[in-house]
Amino acid sequence: MADGRIDRPPVPRDRLSPPAAIGRRFLVFVDTEEEFDWTAPRSRDATATTAIAALPEAHRRLAGFGICPTYLVDYPVASAPGAIEVLRPLMEAGECAIGSQLHPWVNPPFDEVLTVANSFVGNLPEAQERAKLEALTHRIAAAFGKRPQVYRAGRYGIGPNSAKLLEEAGYRLDVSVRALFDYSDEGGPDFTHRDAMPCWAGPQRLLMELPLTAAYTGFARRFGHHIYPAAGRVARLRGLLARTGALERIALTPEGTPLPQALRAIRTLLDDDARLISISFHSPSVEPGHTPYVRDAADLRGFYAWWDGVLDLLAREGVEPIGADALIAAAWAERDVGLKLAR
Repeated sequence: MADGRIDRPPVPRDRLSPPAAIGRRFLVFVDTEEEFDWTAPRSRDATATTAIAALPEAHRRLAGFGICPTYLVDYPVASAPGAIEVLRPLMEAGECAIGSQLHPWVNPPFDEVLTVANSFVGNLPEAQERAKLEALTHRIAAAFGKRPQVYRAGRYGIGPNSAKLLEEAGYRLDVSVRALFDYSDEGGPDFTHRDAMPCWAGPQRLLMELPLTAAYTGFARRFGHHIYPAAGRVARLRGLLARTGALERIALTPEGTPLPQALRAIRTLLDDDARLISISFHSPSVEPGHTPYVRDAADLRGFYAWWDGVLDLLAREGVEPIGADALIAAAWAERDVGLKLAR
């Protein structure tokens, strides 16, 4: 990654050891977005944000564990007065951070053709990606009175120009990489060989990349980067590997990851001395009926039970929450000390 790109694995010198002073920590990111039909093609008309009204209950539960989540707000949310009225007081009280999430299909300007490939904003020409990022950043700054420092591309859709554009726009933390996942069959990025280790990115290395945490578990996990992608080319082989305890890919999210698997992944990560853990979910999941993960009241109870189990394990293991702003400050303080010592 000599050019600081975030759509490629980092070179060794760009890999970042989390600041020793903060210990083992975890962060929570919420893709704070409109509601849409997950099974239908992307539409510019699906911009409702009614589920934001249910977000304070989820926030209260997270805050009860000392969590300061980052709400990654997209253009429809930043344009909805009701959503702003819910989120801005939380930010002003220091209970959350407000970041950006770019869904290109509902984020102006609308100069591109609406296709599956173009739902990954990093696939757009540099000028179009820049224009959409500027529109989103300015909208959020106007709505919340503060420019965002944290960014996620919708559908994890970063591209060759993304790091440079984020650095130019003043972002300091990107959370667009989804470790171990591959979206190339739809024209998106391939993160098969990306682990959850943070790194410096951008032409000037002014951007920190923190991937969404996923882990391989099982007795063959050391070879997961080779076995898991190959197993995807054989029908049902991945399921067989998981059932036999050989290999399983587990993402840290309450959406689609059962609690036992999440706990197993966390234990594996801690055994491997992971220092930063990133957990994520979509805001419409806090109200039944908007996502495939929370279809009814029973699913919502399961959603909150997942958090109870995961947060209990993290607390018992001494892994404490940290907010994105605090992480940025700690990383930059250590970076500045390192630069001074190198002179």
